[in-house]
Amino acid sequence: MADSGPFGPGQNPRFDEDLVGLDPYDPEARAFAEHLDRIERCGPNFTVEACLDGVSDFADSSNRLGGLRWWVSALVVVLIVLGVMVTAWDIIGRAITWLAG
Repeated sequence: MADSGPFGPGQNPRFDEDLVGLDPYDPEARAFAEHLDRIERCGPNFTVEACLDGVSDFADSSNRLGGLRWWVSALVVVLIVLGVMVTAWDIIGRAITWLAG
């Protein structure tokens, strides 16, 4: 959830601004307010913290999924990790060859 500022931990300012008239204690309305906070979040995307937040958002959204979509997101993660491992192995091999020669 975005920074709530002067509002309490269970309160979201969206119910005073965007979602006027909705019950702030309704779980579906709160989930929608959190969704709007994630969609409208803008900040520097070129920092390490922003990249980690993006990974965190991906993990949170994939954990909410079920069935085939969860398996596809797990496959994407496995392929990314496999790609990083192959790339690292190739770089290490080339570095060793360069240092030996």
